[in-house]
Amino acid sequence: MKIENINTPAYVIDEKKLRENLEVLKRVQDESGARILLAQKAFSAYKTYPLVAKYLTGATASGLYEARLAYEELMPCDANGKKLENHVFEPAFKDEEFEEVVGIVDHIVFNSLNQLEHHRKVWEKKVEEGRLSVGLRINPEYSTQDGHEIYDPCAPGSRLGIRRVDMPDVLPDGVEGLHFHTLCEQGFEPLKETFERVEKDFAKFFKQIKWINLGGGHHITREGYDVEGLIELVKRIRDTYGVEVYLEPGEAIALDAGYLVTTVMDIVETEKYPVLILDTSAACHMPDVLEMPYRPPLRDSGEAGEKTYTYRLSSRTCLAGDVIGDFSFDDKKEIGDRLVFEDMAIYSMVKNNTFNGMALPDIDIMHEDGSIEVLKTFGYQDFKCRL
Repeated sequence: MKIENINTPAYVIDEKKLRENLEVLKRVQDESGARILLAQKAFSAYKTYPLVAKYLTGATASGLYEARLAYEELMPCDANGKKLENHVFEPAFKDEEFEEVVGIVDHIVFNSLNQLEHHRKVWEKKVEEGRLSVGLRINPEYSTQDGHEIYDPCAPGSRLGIRRVDMPDVLPDGVEGLHFHTLCEQGFEPLKETFERVEKDFAKFFKQIKWINLGGGHHITREGYDVEGLIELVKRIRDTYGVEVYLEPGEAIALDAGYLVTTVMDIVETEKYPVLILDTSAACHMPDVLEMPYRPPLRDSGEAGEKTYTYRLSSRTCLAGDVIGDFSFDDKKEIGDRLVFEDMAIYSMVKNNTFNGMALPDIDIMHEDGSIEVLKTFGYQDFKCRL
């Protein structure tokens, strides 16, 4: 199948770009000694996990369901006998889920000393059996974000991680790792600055740990990212402190590796711009457009007024604010035309919803020969079973 023949709306994963991203990350691993994990909160299209397993160390999860997905779909994928790792962090673990969690992961990070001690009787057994490594999340209290407090774990009043003032003089028994996650879609310099802050405030604990996790938010595969700087930083940490270093990017793994293909259903004239009614939705299929907010890249388009024909792109939901943005084109748009939003592999499939009874888009994959395979379709039962 070719892309012009697919049913819309559809997410289309670009297998070639995904592999190219993984190759960059594999280079970082090989040259620095870092262990890189897939952060499933950004990308969890598990049909691609056999490809991911060829390059990365494992995966990290934000709770039981993601941890179980990695355990079932990623862990069995490596055919060369390499043991893939399964990590999990959650601000608070439910008692009735915790036994299952520690049974399927090999690294667990607690958000607070309260949580560490509350679950100690359960996790200590796994540690004694040599099946689990335990860490604590710290809050460096060093913000590198500008204007996106919703994505800033170091904003004042943050619930994520333990501040230096709240840390004990010595790490509690059983703790052998530290974790921090402070970045969002950022380059190397903010990571370097953040680690220098962590080094200043938390270095006294480094002699007590076996590993440190530098979290996610690293746009390692973005053009212009200082890959050499990252490699050198990881090497310095490993050489200076004798610890293993983990990175857990999500976006970098699938950056620019997917599309959302949509069809123009109608055109509504207004006093400003004509509105293209699409069979996709910002609210349902790319919620970050409204949440961040941000302007999604759209193939062959420009800013409003930049090209000959300007349109407002919207949806067939009843939400008045379900607007994707104003875009211009060289050619006039007609009902039935197709548009291709880019960089839609990350935070789209994992965050979409069925508000208004909107059907979820198909999930397709474009193989390296250009052919399209439908991985998943959704229907009425997918909407009904959530209610």
